[in-house]
Order: sequence, then structure tokens, then C-alpha cells
Amino acid sequence: MYLDELTQLCGKLGCRITPECPLSEYITFRFGGPCRALISVNSARSAAELIKYMKDNSIRYGILGRGSNIIASDEGFDGVILLFGSDFARIEISGTTIRCDAGALLASACVHAQHASLSGMENLFGIPGTVGGALYMNAGAYGSEIKDVVVSAQYIDSDCVIRNIDKEDMDLSYRHSIFADSDCVITSVTMQLTEGDADKIKEAMNECMAKRSSKQPLEFPSAGSTFKRPEGSYASLLIDQCGLKGLTCGGAMVSEKHSGFVINKGYATCADVLELCSQVQKIVKEKTGYVLELEPVILK
Repeated sequence: MYLDELTQLCGKLGCRITPECPLSEYITFRFGGPCRALISVNSARSAAELIKYMKDNSIRYGILGRGSNIIASDEGFDGVILLFGSDFARIEISGTTIRCDAGALLASACVHAQHASLSGMENLFGIPGTVGGALYMNAGAYGSEIKDVVVSAQYIDSDCVIRNIDKEDMDLSYRHSIFADSDCVITSVTMQLTEGDADKIKEAMNECMAKRSSKQPLEFPSAGSTFKRPEGSYASLLIDQCGLKGLTCGGAMVSEKHSGFVINKGYATCADVLELCSQVQKIVKEKTGYVLELEPVILK
């Protein structure tokens, strides 16, 4: 009965714990069964202690931010989820440097930068997720990626020690970082911006958001872009060429607005989404020769 001990540890650390918590409430796709417990992390030290407890007691655990790049199993997660959310979301600005806890929303970081007349994050505005999640997958849009502004990060290593890492050692590439290949956990991200004009920065952010709203199915639950960009083409272009816009499986559908998105029409299950993605991958490979790789992480 590790939950009793875990509850005591959370009390000591000041972290909130919710047993048998439905993941559907914490991922943007809006489906997913329960986890054994969900803990709202409040600091890097708390995260390190909690992860050490999980490892020492052979308890499965997962890390969740805003859940915007996650596909959660209908059966749930047989373990503990550490939520890097609003309790771990401090944003600090010093000169042209902005430091964010891993649970800070990327959109909030962009707004803080704009208020401080700092430029460099405009094209990242509107990407749904946390700063930690953005670095984990090197999120980007409209020709910009977080690697363009990040300079360093703090993380918890495999031995549960809190360490720092410079950008040069992060192996940042298209939708990839060194963190994706290990069990290291990002706890904060530091970015270097440039001085700019607050009004012009806000205008650029608004243009970016307007572009997103006009081209992406933001009115439906989804995990964002469903497939990674294959070398030499674009996932949405290939899906369009194969005539798959509007293809459905249960409550999941290839968006008619942007075929790079699989959306939840309101009653989709994880099984619906994975079956639809499998169909899309199969047809695209048969008709074009391209292999589409899922972008979201499957939590199961």
C-alpha cells in the first residue's frame, strides 16, 4: 500500500495528491482512464524526492505537463503521474533572460516576455503546452523552435540529482532533445531574448495566433499535430493527396480544416485515435511510400 506512504511524503513536501485521478481531465485530447494517483509537484526538490521514492520502491511513474502532446490509454496508467502544472510555474525575468519552471505555460512565458519588451518568442505563442514540454520535444512553429532561444536548463538525472545543462549538450533537433532518450526530467528552462518594442511584439504574437486559429481545428480537442514532418514532404500534404480528410474511426476524425490533426469529435477513445492513425499511416505508405511517425507520446 504505497499510497499511504506517498501521501505522507506529499504532506511533508507540500504537494497535493489525488488518488485514482482520471487522465481525461489533464490531457488536451480529453480521454484516458485513471492513474493510481496524481501528484501536483511544487519544486525541483520535491520532484527529485518523489522520483527517488518511485525508483526505490519500483513504482511506475510518468511526467505530465499540460498534456497537449499526449495520447492516454482508455485503461489509464497503472502508476503515479507527477503533474508539472500551476504549482510549479514560476517565471522570472532578469535583463534579457527569462527563466521558467518546467510547469509554466509556454504561452504565459511569451506574454511575460512581451510585457518586458523582450523579443524572440513571438512564433512560439499559441503552442499549447508547458515550457518543460516544449524543450523536451523542441517544439516549434512558423520557422521558429525553442532551441533558437534556450541557453540552459535544470534537470533531474537518472540518480535523482538536480543538475544543469547547456544548450550545446541538449542534442536539439526536429521534435527531439536529449531528454527524450533518457529518464531525465526537466525542471526549469532559461532562455535568452533580445530587447524589442512591446507593441510590435504583441502585434506579431496576435498575427501568429490569428494564423493558428484560421488554419488549425482549435475548436476540437486534439494533441496538436498528430504526425511528425517526414523528410522531403509534409504530413498534411501527404494525407491530403491520399484523400483522407474527414476520415473517421468512432469519435476520432482527420480534421477537415487541417489534415495534420486528428481530432476528438466529442466521444473519441484512445482506441479510436490509434486505429485512425494506423489507417492513415498504412494508406499514406501504400500510396506515397512515406512513413508517418506519431508525434504525441502514448501514455499507457
